[in-house]
Amino acid sequence: VIGSDSIIHSNSNLQDCIIGSDCVIKSGAIIGGSGFGFDPNSKEKINHTGKVLIGDNCNIGSNTTIDRAVFDSTIISDNSFIDNLVQIAHNVSIGKHAIIAAQTGIAGSTIIGDNVVIGGQAGIAGPLTIGTNVKIAAKSGVTKNVTDNSTIAGFPAVDIHSWKIAYIKLTPL
Repeated sequence: VIGSDSIIHSNSNLQDCIIGSDCVIKSGAIIGGSGFGFDPNSKEKINHTGKVLIGDNCNIGSNTTIDRAVFDSTIISDNSFIDNLVQIAHNVSIGKHAIIAAQTGIAGSTIIGDNVVIGGQAGIAGPLTIGTNVKIAAKSGVTKNVTDNSTIAGFPAVDIHSWKIAYIKLTPL
C-alpha cells in the first residue's frame, strides 16, 4: 500500500509494506525484504512474515534496506528522514522525527524513541532501547540501552562529555 503523493524512485524494491502519504523512497531502496534471522544451533532460517510500516512524510535514502519483521512490523514513524546506505533490521521501531545519517546499521528488535539523531556510520547492536531526544555521534558503537535526553559518542558509546575527556587524556601532544 502506497499513500497519496508518495514518490518511489527507480530500482526500488517494495514488498510486504505500507508506505504513508507524502513519502519519498529514493533509488535502490529495498523495503520489506526478509531479515537476517536463523536458529544459532541448527542454522535454519527464521521466516519473516511481518511487514514494514512507514509513516507520513518520511524520506528513505538510496540503497537503504529496511527488513520486514518476523511476525509484527518494522516501524518507521512520521517525519523521519533516513539517509542513503542505512540498514534497518527486522522488528526495529523508530519514533517520530528521527534523523539517521548514511551508513548507519541498526540491529534487529531495537526500539528508538522520538526526536533521535544518529550520525553517519554509527552501529547499534540490538536488541536495545534508545530513548527520546537522544543524539548519537558519528562512528559510535552503541552496545547498551540509552536513556532519554542523552548525547553519546565513541566505542563503546558513552556520554559525550566523558568521551571527550578520555580522548583528550589519551591523545599525545
